[in-house]
Amino acid sequence: MKLSRWMPIAALLTMTLGVTACGSGKTAGTSDGTPTKQAMMDEKQATDRAEEVVQEAVAGMSPKPTLRRTGLRPLGACVADEHSAGERVQVRLTYQLTGVPGQDAKKLVRQARDAWVERGYKFQSSDGDWTDPFPSVSMRTVPDDFWMTALTGVLDKAKQEGLAAISVTSPCFEAEGSTTADPASFRQTDSDHQAENRAREHSSRVYDALRVPHGPGGEGEGLATYRENGDVFAHHAWSTRPIEEETAVRALGRARVHFESSGWAVRHVPAATGASGILARNPDDGSVAHLAPAADGTLRVGVTTPAARRV
Repeated sequence: MKLSRWMPIAALLTMTLGVTACGSGKTAGTSDGTPTKQAMMDEKQATDRAEEVVQEAVAGMSPKPTLRRTGLRPLGACVADEHSAGERVQVRLTYQLTGVPGQDAKKLVRQARDAWVERGYKFQSSDGDWTDPFPSVSMRTVPDDFWMTALTGVLDKAKQEGLAAISVTSPCFEAEGSTTADPASFRQTDSDHQAENRAREHSSRVYDALRVPHGPGGEGEGLATYRENGDVFAHHAWSTRPIEEETAVRALGRARVHFESSGWAVRHVPAATGASGILARNPDDGSVAHLAPAADGTLRVGVTTPAARRV
């Protein structure tokens, strides 16, 4: 089964690597991975710069991949804001690097890292684990503070075949500064609230199954609503307290039992550290849950639930 049938890769990037949320003009990071800078820009400027960062990564790649745009609508509400009311927005671009053998995915991720390092961009935490057949790396530009991730999604673990992807996220900026942003597009509807309720309900059941204390809420965690054309998704994210790897393995085992007994389709996915994560899909409502061990010892949980399509 291919990755795209499980989850929009943009959501997978967000949960797996923990992008930080934008704040009030500072550049310190938080737990969800979008930049924490209030930027003076509009949608076109943010999009052009994000595209530039992508092209910087792929320009010298060998073999040469084909970029395939994926994920949700590029302009969305600022992930750091608790309510998606449209006061602040940000641009997020995600591309799959297609048209190359699956065993070259790791090579492409490393080449992206090298291109960004050459331009003086900074690592978010540490370099990728290049002994891992499916590595990932998270960095930010200097000085404009765009955040980017290159990762390898698993296609065939036994053959070590993957699919490389790149995601770039702008700092948050005021919606009024965008030439095409429509604040009304971020307003909540009954369908949005229903999706949020389902996402929170699934997330609560995951919490019950893990039996690990909830960590303090960080910026960027909680509910967010994403839109692509007529499609709407609710996303609920939270983290546990830091725990030992053995405890995390047992907790993830309990979560897997919960998913399987409830009829979810389940697969393991490699994590940045420690035990493998879990990716599960609910066949009834299309929700996708992703549980990922993080480098700080926490388990990060995200549930994405589709709402009714707009007309």
